[in-house]
Amino acid sequence: MQRSTETNGMTGFNVAQFNIARMRAPITDPDMADLPQVLEHIDALGKQADGFVWILDIDRTSNPAAVIAPYPDPLIIVNYTVWRDIDALWKFTYAGEHLQVLRSRRDWFTPLGGPQNVLWWVPAGQIPTLDEAVERLEHLRQHGPTPHAFHFRARFEPTV
Repeated sequence: MQRSTETNGMTGFNVAQFNIARMRAPITDPDMADLPQVLEHIDALGKQADGFVWILDIDRTSNPAAVIAPYPDPLIIVNYTVWRDIDALWKFTYAGEHLQVLRSRRDWFTPLGGPQNVLWWVPAGQIPTLDEAVERLEHLRQHGPTPHAFHFRARFEPTV
């Protein structure tokens, strides 16, 4: 796990981000050969981005089949990060090379029904568990955006 000491000094909170994607084929399939390197590259860029705090690190370069699998479907992969604030996460997500990869996501992934990405506030310095991340996404899917689980288009401020 990679961790930074950067926090959102204005609120004492950071924003956690969790997203899932369903691969078109197992990551070891020749059609998916580029994906591990692309994901490693984007993760490396994220670690250098302004506002980055933490990432659930998965070494896909030396072990392309390395997957964290909180879902029964083996084709669902996850990305889990913590950022100083929503603006820093937005800037990384929708600019530069990450945006280019986002635009080509259908090369590797099939659409999933419902929300695939969730945001929520965490006290600065705390890293929520993977189980919590899964629960937050499920909450968003069942209840829509709330202060407990939301997305970029329906943001909530941190509450004490």
